[in-house]
Amino acid sequence: MPHDTPLIATIVAGLGLAFVFGALANRFRIPPLVGYLVAGVLVGPNTPGFVADAGLANELAEIGVILLMFGVGLHFSLKDLLSVRAIAVPGAVVQIGFATLLGVGLAWLLGWSLGAGLVFGLALSVASTVVLLRAMQERRLIETERGRIAVGWLIVEDLAMVLALVLLPALAGVLGGQPQAVDHSSLLSLPASYGIWGVVGVTLAKVAAFVVVMLVVGRRVIPWTLHYVAHTGSRELFRLSVLAIALGVAFGAAKLFGVSLALGAFFAGMIMSESELSHRAAEESLPLRDAFSVLFFVSVGMLFDPFSLLSNGLPILATLAIIVIGKSLAAFVIVIAFRHPIATALMISASLAQIGEFSFILAELGVGLKLLPEQGRDLILAGAILSILLNPLMFIFVDRMKPWLEKRAGKAAAPEEAGPIGPATAPGQVASVTASEKEDGPPLRTAQTDHSILIGYGRVGSLVGAALKQAALPFLVIEDAQKTLAKLKADGIETVAGNAADADVFSSANPEGATRLILAIPNAFEAGQIVLRARAANPAISVIARAHSDAEVEHLKGLGADTVIMGEREIARGIVEEVIGRKPPAAEPSAA
Repeated sequence: MPHDTPLIATIVAGLGLAFVFGALANRFRIPPLVGYLVAGVLVGPNTPGFVADAGLANELAEIGVILLMFGVGLHFSLKDLLSVRAIAVPGAVVQIGFATLLGVGLAWLLGWSLGAGLVFGLALSVASTVVLLRAMQERRLIETERGRIAVGWLIVEDLAMVLALVLLPALAGVLGGQPQAVDHSSLLSLPASYGIWGVVGVTLAKVAAFVVVMLVVGRRVIPWTLHYVAHTGSRELFRLSVLAIALGVAFGAAKLFGVSLALGAFFAGMIMSESELSHRAAEESLPLRDAFSVLFFVSVGMLFDPFSLLSNGLPILATLAIIVIGKSLAAFVIVIAFRHPIATALMISASLAQIGEFSFILAELGVGLKLLPEQGRDLILAGAILSILLNPLMFIFVDRMKPWLEKRAGKAAAPEEAGPIGPATAPGQVASVTASEKEDGPPLRTAQTDHSILIGYGRVGSLVGAALKQAALPFLVIEDAQKTLAKLKADGIETVAGNAADADVFSSANPEGATRLILAIPNAFEAGQIVLRARAANPAISVIARAHSDAEVEHLKGLGADTVIMGEREIARGIVEEVIGRKPPAAEPSAA
C-alpha cells in the first residue's frame, strides 16, 4: 500500500547520499563535512532529480543545531581557556573584529546594508570546530602549547558567536531587518519604545535570568538526574535522559526566556560537563548527535545554488580571500605580537583558515531576520566548502614556509613546545617524548622495550594499569580522552595521545619491542584492527583483549589475539566460585 512519506524520504536520501559522498571525501583525505554538503546540494531544489522536503529538512536541521551546540558545551573546558587566556581572548577578539571589517567592506562593495555586512563578516570570522579539532588530532597537536592556544582561541570564537545569536534577533529591527517573533517576549516586540539599548538590556536580562536558573537549579538537577538514572542500570534510560535534557533545556530556554535554542543547548552541555558522568553522556549521545549533525549539513547544502559559482565568481573569490588570507594574516600577526614562535603563529593561522557550522547558523539566522540577502548565504556556503577543501593544503604550505620565515627572521628553529618532556614514570619505565608531544614531522618512538602497551584507560584499563604499576612492570597507555591523558601524566604514566588504530600513533608505542598488548577498549571492531597491526609489527607479541559476546571472542581470536576475556563469562565464574567454593572450568579453552 503506497504512502506519502516525505519525512522518511528526506532522511533516507539525506543520510544515504551523505554516507556515499562522505566516504568518498574521506577516501581522498577531505573532511567528510564537504561530502555532506555536496549531498545536500544534490537533493536540493537547485539541482535536477529528487528534491527533498525543504521544510522538513529545516526542522531536522534545528535538531542538528541543538545537538551540535550541546556537544560544544559538553566539551567546553573553562580550565583550558584560562590556561591560554592571555593570547586566546585578545587574539580571537581582534581577529573576529578584523574579519568582520573585511566582510563589511565586501558587503559595501556589493551594495548591501550595514546589518548585512555585520552578519556576513561575523560568519566569515569563526572557524569550524569540527574541522579544527580534526586537524589538531591528526597532527597530534591537541596536548601541545600550540594546540591549547588554537582550541582556546576557538572557544572564544564560539562564545562570541553564541552572544551574536542571542543579540541579533533583538537588534534586527535596528540593523534594518525584521525582528524575529519570539513567544512570551512581548518586550522585544517594542523596540521603538525601548530604543536600541533597551532592547539589548531586555535581551541580556533574559539571558542572565536563564544563566542564573541553569547555574542555581540546573547545576543541581541535571547531575542528580544523570546519577539517578545511571544507578538504575539501564543504558537505554541513561541515553534517553541525556537527549531529553539537551532538547528539553533548549526548547524551554526558547519558550520561557526567549533565548535561542542554540544557547539553551550549549548551557545544557556545559552544566552536564561538570558531572562525573559527562564522558559517558558524551559517548551515549554521540550517535544521535552525529546523525542529526549530518542532516544539518545536508540541509545547509540544500540551500546552496551551485550555479552561483559562475554568476558570483568574483565575490566568491573575494570571500575565500577573506577566510584563507585575511584571517590567517591577522592571526599570524597577533600571535607574533604576543612573542610566540613563528611555528606557533603559522599553525594557528592554518587551523583558523576555514569556516563551518557556526557560519551556517549565523547565515540562516541572518536570512530569516531579513538582514542578509540570499546571495550572502550562497557566498558563505561557497566560502565554507572551498576553505575546508583548501585547509589541508594550508598546513602543507605553512610547513614549507616555516624554515624560510625563520631564516628571514634570523632565528633558529624554535624548540619543541610540548611542555615538560618525559614526566616522572613508574618504576621500570623509561621517560620519553610521546607521539602526542611531538609537534612537527613523524612522531618520536618511545624509548621503552620489553614493555606492555595498554590500549584504553577507562574502567577496565585503569584497573589493569594500576596492577601493572603496582607490580613495577613497564608499560605505556594509548588513549585519546584529554581528561584521562591529563590524569595519566599527573600520575607519572607515559602516554601516547590518539587512536591506536592510527598507524603513526601505534608505531610510536614501539610494538616491535613490546612483549604484551592489552586491549582494554570495548569496541571489538577497532580492537581487531589494532590486533592485525600488532601482529604485522611483532608476530611474537602476546595479545590480550576483551569482548562482550561469543561472536566478538571468535572475531578477535581469528585475527590473532592470544587471549580474549568476555566480561559476562568472568562474572559468572566469580559467582559460581563464591557459591560452590571452587573455580569452574572455562566454557571454552580458547577464551581465558
